[in-house]
Amino acid sequence: MSKRIMADMSATLIHHGHIRILKAASELGSVVVALTTDEEVQEHKGYLPELDYSARREIVEAIRFVDEVVPSPWVITDNFLAEHNIDLLIHGGESGNTVSAEKQLTLPRTEGISSSELRERIRRAS
Repeated sequence: MSKRIMADMSATLIHHGHIRILKAASELGSVVVALTTDEEVQEHKGYLPELDYSARREIVEAIRFVDEVVPSPWVITDNFLAEHNIDLLIHGGESGNTVSAEKQLTLPRTEGISSSELRERIRRAS
């Protein structure tokens, strides 16, 4: 049976850094995306996403590396992983998740890109 690998993201603006994380996750097993809910994005990032949860979910589900998408809180816990039968959480860059070290793999962030940076570029251009 394939391992279940979770990647957590808000996916407010999809970019190549997201795709690289999802591709890396797919090389380890079946990919379950923990997609942050609109309320959690609002609370922790201070804005409502440009696209609501259902639209972001539809986009993420269309990515070939993704097998499943589940709504998630901002902070992923061992209990959340157990609830979804996850073997490993993969994350890009620093993580505020409270998952046991043996259940978490942190990959380096993709240099020069983030959703926040993209959002700022759009603001400056308008």
